[in-house]
Amino acid sequence: MTTKAQIKEYSASQPEAKRAELEALHKHILRLSPKCKLWFLDGRDEKGKVVSNPNIGYGLRTIKYADGKTKEFYRIGLSANTVGISVYILGIEDKTYLAKTYGKKIGKAQVTGYFIKFKTLKDINADVLDAAIRFGLKQKKNYNLKNIY
Repeated sequence: MTTKAQIKEYSASQPEAKRAELEALHKHILRLSPKCKLWFLDGRDEKGKVVSNPNIGYGLRTIKYADGKTKEFYRIGLSANTVGISVYILGIEDKTYLAKTYGKKIGKAQVTGYFIKFKTLKDINADVLDAAIRFGLKQKKNYNLKNIY
């Protein structure tokens, strides 16, 4: 199954209201970066065990591990969760940046070092979410995990 087909199937599996918002965000991110690499992760590890919610990914970055190995991954992630929707903005070294920059302005959302989670789009300031997504897409620096170990 193609990535686009997986995304369509994932979106269709959501309740109607969440599906509409997920599809609107998906289209918006594609308008911001029409040629970006698309990803779909089904939330399962290599053994088939569910370890996370499924994610739609956008863009490309390289993660470099302490042992020198590298892995390609996405820059922006989009996922439905039990409460609403999460937008992941990955590769930001300063784990306080999202909260400091967007947290007070975004509205009713949880903002951490790498995601913005909200119940519904009407609870947040769409322009602030847009700015956070644009910021994530523009990140040029690859993420280095050598400081974690």
